[in-house]
Amino acid sequence: MSDATDPLAWVQRAEEDYTTARYSLRHKTPPTYIICFHAQQCAEKYIKALLISRAAVFPKTHDLQIRSDLCVHSGILVGTDPKLLHELSEYGVKVRYPGDDPILAEARQAFEIAKSIRLFARKFLGIR
Repeated sequence: MSDATDPLAWVQRAEEDYTTARYSLRHKTPPTYIICFHAQQCAEKYIKALLISRAAVFPKTHDLQIRSDLCVHSGILVGTDPKLLHELSEYGVKVRYPGDDPILAEARQAFEIAKSIRLFARKFLGIR
């Protein structure tokens, strides 16, 4: 069982989401809603790992901008455009149900945002 107070436990889960999104992009017909959901989850978990590394308290929310603001208060500048964080945050809930699925360009953008947050967090946490 993993420890929710261990940043590396969050990193491990974030990596699973990252891998799922990356492999899903390689499909002949990529499942865009899955890519967007796992990209959002990857970013959310990496930001949680950053906050936990600073012993910061944070609310239960999928809003990445709120979490990014908490990082700033903890001395961590994630540096992702708030508009992009808002767009990625939307995929934490809305794509879980039938409706307007994201197009491939949106899925690629979601993955790239998550990828940039991942790279920053891994560097900050000293992970290769």
